[in-house]
Amino acid sequence: METLIMVAQLLLGLSILVGLHEAGHLLAAKMFGMRVEKFSIGFPPKIAGFKYGETEYSIGAIPLGGFVKISGMVDESLDTEQMASEPQPWEFRAKPAWQRLIVMLGGIIVNVVTGILIFVFLVYDRGETYYSRDQVLEHGIVAYDIGEQIGLRTGDRILDINGQPYESINELSSGTALLSTNGYYTVDRDGERLQVSIPRGFINSFSNEESMSKFIQIRFPFEVGEVVPGQGAAQAGMQKGDRITAIDGQKVYYFDELQEALKDKANRRVEVSLERDGNPMTVTPEVSENNTIGIGVASLLEPIRKQYSFAESIPLGVKRAFGVVIVNARAMGKMFTGEVSAKNVSGPIGMAKIYGSSWDWVKFWSITGLISMILAFMNLLPIPALDGGHVMFLLYEMVSGRAPSDKFLENAQKVGMVILLMIMVFAIGNDILKLFVGS
Repeated sequence: METLIMVAQLLLGLSILVGLHEAGHLLAAKMFGMRVEKFSIGFPPKIAGFKYGETEYSIGAIPLGGFVKISGMVDESLDTEQMASEPQPWEFRAKPAWQRLIVMLGGIIVNVVTGILIFVFLVYDRGETYYSRDQVLEHGIVAYDIGEQIGLRTGDRILDINGQPYESINELSSGTALLSTNGYYTVDRDGERLQVSIPRGFINSFSNEESMSKFIQIRFPFEVGEVVPGQGAAQAGMQKGDRITAIDGQKVYYFDELQEALKDKANRRVEVSLERDGNPMTVTPEVSENNTIGIGVASLLEPIRKQYSFAESIPLGVKRAFGVVIVNARAMGKMFTGEVSAKNVSGPIGMAKIYGSSWDWVKFWSITGLISMILAFMNLLPIPALDGGHVMFLLYEMVSGRAPSDKFLENAQKVGMVILLMIMVFAIGNDILKLFVGS
């Protein structure tokens, strides 16, 4: 069932984005009087469709893209027979270069607008919830394996990133921070100010969502939440709302201190000092084999919550949308230098895993908005067979006054299709490798 949910979310997200992208091309083409022969979400073989006017609309069996076939355009169909005849007024090649340019940019523009709208409405609907820099400075961080590898320590108070203050703890693990050149965190460690460098290629440590949980989080004071019946805490008489102050005389204030105090004490009784309604008490629960006493914890640190008006949400949504593009552009640039591993390139399996195995509409739209912006960026790359390749040749025509020959465009299209196929094979290969050997 979990796999079905992941696949269903991926197919729905891609269908929405591909449909809108191809609709951008279709509407722009029809606006300039071009004949659109086919509009497809998914690649052949066709599994369903209908014809309306001059256009055949269909759904293909391979849901990893889509296409529009515009009369008189050299595209992936490589329809050389049509291109051999004289240009007709309704054909793509018969229109001015600026009109053809708008048609080729139509899908990219729609994806950008879609991404922006998704992020704007998410900001407006959900606002922001985060732990602030002031809270990090007050309580410090918990450094997990990945954080410790670069020299961060539990209790550090992070002052800035690359000499610049931050607003949210989320910025400490953002793509902007992790892709920094000669980046560093400035920390206060027991009153001493020092710098912790962000190593070259550090972003490769964050290959999946789980790895983010192994970096850092804010330290938080706590009280006992739920008490699990039949386990050590319940048998010792602990109750919801108790405040643990020490374990075997070891002071406890933060949750990570509780975990540290219980470590290596499996199957032993420990002396727990606590406060209940302001009164000190001592109980002696037994620690289980996994070093717990059978309690849930409730954080006593409230995150910052902000709500925004629709007008305030617009610039924030735009900033988030284009932030995705900037981070991906930087990551791609560093991939060519070897700083970012090509193993981070994911195909459909990796994308499905990002959506997750439970259906959460907020997460679904967040990821779909992110993918929409990435699709726009990727389609703008100057690779033949992508929109960016067509844009590159059209700009050449507009600047030089000479259009590339149909033969050249056909050959360029073939080369582009081979490049895209190789990228797809590589991405799917990465997905399969991760399934068998992990990330």
